[in-house]
Amino acid sequence: MRDVNRTIDAVWRLEAPRIIAGLARLVNDVGLAEELAQDALVAALEQWPVQGVPDNPGAWLMSVAKRRGIDRIRREQTFARKVEEVGQALEAAAEMPEPDEIADDLLRLVFTACHPVLSRQARVALTLRMLGGLSTDEIARAFLVPEATVAQRIVRAKKTLSASGVPFEAPQGPERAARLDSVLEVVYLVFNEGYVATAGSDWLRVDLCQEALRLGRILAELAPREPEVQGLVALMEIQASRTRARVGKDGAPVPLPEQDRGLWDRLLISRGFAALLRAQEIGAPPGPYVLQAAIAACHAQAASAEDTDWQQIAGLYELLVRTEPSPVVQVNRAFALGMAFGPRRGLDVLDALSDEPSMTNYHLLSSVRGDLLARLGESADAAREFTRAAALTRNEAERDVLEKRAAELS
Repeated sequence: MRDVNRTIDAVWRLEAPRIIAGLARLVNDVGLAEELAQDALVAALEQWPVQGVPDNPGAWLMSVAKRRGIDRIRREQTFARKVEEVGQALEAAAEMPEPDEIADDLLRLVFTACHPVLSRQARVALTLRMLGGLSTDEIARAFLVPEATVAQRIVRAKKTLSASGVPFEAPQGPERAARLDSVLEVVYLVFNEGYVATAGSDWLRVDLCQEALRLGRILAELAPREPEVQGLVALMEIQASRTRARVGKDGAPVPLPEQDRGLWDRLLISRGFAALLRAQEIGAPPGPYVLQAAIAACHAQAASAEDTDWQQIAGLYELLVRTEPSPVVQVNRAFALGMAFGPRRGLDVLDALSDEPSMTNYHLLSSVRGDLLARLGESADAAREFTRAAALTRNEAERDVLEKRAAELS
């Protein structure tokens, strides 16, 4: 039973976005599409432990969801006019090509969920829920806000889209440009959740990284003259190049300085450099994604950890903090300053964040502080910071690493 449930969870993580997107194209309502997909998940939880996992679990879930959709529409008298139109569509094949510039249901789902009738926070939360299959807890961790806040945003967003009659379609012209920032943020956060999972036993969720990278590449083809689109793709390509080196044979996370750079994917790095060059050639002032890609490129260019140009990275973080003055960026800047100019410089930046409410339970602040204190030789204080960071993280693999560092310094 436990193995089947794990299989169902893995299948749901992988297939849910595609199922929701495919259903949303057919019923033209993202809220209803998610409900139908959830109904199919419940059916799987009931039937698979008894009947076994089907050969094509994704197709099974889609088929059940379509049948539930037909039943749902027929039950709703107010949808009587739609029974013939939508019912026939649901009974047809799941893959029904439509003439559309964005021939991709998942990307169409992102643009629909990023409609301007929603607030920025609601757009991102809803899309992460539907596209990445992330739980409200995982989204809350990404935003550093309470889980209840995210849950409310998602519920209200779905109701707003439904009440406003927002169509499931790809915007064109100025409307597409207006939604692009939110779309990029969604893709970025999905990639980050895959790159460093906020919870669970896995350090990486490669499926999310690959999905975000795929969507980013499609966006880059659609908007070749948008520097931030190219910058985001460059960032994801370079970061994804380290995947094989980021986890040891024992499954434990491997910090960047200790990674075997021979395992880095040189093809992805070259693709990232090419995208970064395209962004720079456009000539616009660098935005946050271009700057982060430039930082990643500095690491990728270094033959070894000792060859890393930390002064250049610190300078790029100075630009980034002006462009995106968030506490999270300041934490990363503190680490870069500590590496470039000594631990005390970094600790001064972290001390300035002590009264920032969003940093109260941010485990990376304690982790970075612990690292800088250890480099100063203040082992006892460093151990306390690593212990605190371990207590705050929800990722089991990361917790083990932090606890091990604390023990070594105690």
